[in-house]
Order: sequence, then C-alpha cells, then structure tokens
Amino acid sequence: MPASFSLLACAFGLTCNDTGPVVRSNFVDTLRLEVGSSEVDGRIYKPHAARVRVRVGDDSTLTAEWTNELTLGDSAGKRVMRWITKGTQYGASGSTTWEIRQTYDARTMAPYGYASSTSAGAFTRLRIDGLRVQGIKRTAADTTVRTVDMTLDRLGFIASATDLVPVAVGLKKNAVMTAPVWGPAMARAEVRVFTVLDEVSLTVEGTAARAWKVLEHRESDGKLMATWYLTNDSPYMVYGEVLLPNGKTQRYTEVEIPMPARR
Repeated sequence: MPASFSLLACAFGLTCNDTGPVVRSNFVDTLRLEVGSSEVDGRIYKPHAARVRVRVGDDSTLTAEWTNELTLGDSAGKRVMRWITKGTQYGASGSTTWEIRQTYDARTMAPYGYASSTSAGAFTRLRIDGLRVQGIKRTAADTTVRTVDMTLDRLGFIASATDLVPVAVGLKKNAVMTAPVWGPAMARAEVRVFTVLDEVSLTVEGTAARAWKVLEHRESDGKLMATWYLTNDSPYMVYGEVLLPNGKTQRYTEVEIPMPARR
C-alpha cells in the first residue's frame, strides 16, 4: 500500500535507509518498466483498508502507525485510485499526526495528485500532469508558503508506495523488474530494482500468512532499500524491513481492517 514506506519515513521523521549494505547482482531477463508500461496493471488493487505498525529491532514499542484506505472512482473521465493515509509518529517529546491523500491512475498507477499535512503545520499540495508538477508547500519550521512548479526528467511511481509495483506487474518466482520512482522530496526520479525470491510462510501480528518475499534495491549503487512480503489480495503488503544507518532493522506489519463507514 502506499504510504508504507521509505519516502514516507523520510517525509515524517522516521529514519531513512541511506547507509545500508551494498548488494550487487547480475540480473538477467530484467523487465524494465516505465509509468504507462503495459505490464503494470493496478486494477489488481481492490477497495480495502489496512493498518500499518512500525517497530525497530526486537523492541515491541511502536514508533509509528497509520491506516491506509483505498477507494476507486472517476476523475475527468479517468478511472482512479484514491488512497487516504492517516498516521501518528511517536517520540519521547510527544506524538505528531499526519495525513496523506494521493490519486493515481487505476491501471497505470501514474500519479495525479498528492496532498499531505501534519499536526506540526507542514503541508504539501501537488497536481501532477505528466512531467509537470505544480502546487504549494510549507515546512513545519517555515511560515512562508512556497510555490512548487517543476518539470521532471522522468515520470516515476510514487516513492512512498514502491511496494505497489511488483504486485501490479505480477508476483512470480525469480522475476526481476526495474521501475522509476519519484516523490515530493526528490529532485528527480531514481530507478529501483525489484527481485521476487519465493513465496514463504511467516507470522504477522500473531496470524499465519503466506507472502512473496521481494527485495528492493536502488539501481545506481545497488543498496538494499527494503525487503517486502507481498500478497495478491488485501492488505497486499503484510510485512516489510528497512535497514537503518545504526544497523538496526525497522519493521513494518500490515493487517486488514474494516473499511471506515461512509457518512
């Protein structure tokens, strides 16, 4: 789901993986994707809601948690996904709440809109039209609202939801694919490499699960960015790990929850 993850961590104060181990492989038969590639079909994602909890190492203390809600609709004649993520980051000095609303093309997962806000006062509101990104933003430490108007060199899938890509392509043993990713905090898109290893058994918050183990590396330097455990139905990601600079592992668990009642 969106918002699971590495860019989300950067945006809201969770530690990012900048110094993980370098892993290099000689990939063969790699599927090289772009936003709009026919191999990507986001229609596998059905309306659902899920809860993500974040812990570090073997510590059972929550450092953050959030909910993801996906609904489908139409916008200007296009079928779209609408993701709403609401979360809390916990810290020694108190907690911060935040919300992200994202709109993607329902099939290609091309990003159309991104809006985030935090209880600390920061916000970002962007409209994405192909390579053109326009909107406004303000950081928590700045009272000035800044205009955003940039043209990307390459369109990317939203970087806070990289785990969506392998599921939309298809989870098959030994499959390898590359995809450009981009997020509001990035000046340009970067390529990630996803390697589907095998379907494995694991326990998630006390419940047995079967999921595909997928490695995500950054292509430019081979660093391992994340390890995902993905499924073909809700909640689509059940477990994830990100190696932190201090050598500890940041762990994500995700479970399905009831969809919020509509008023």
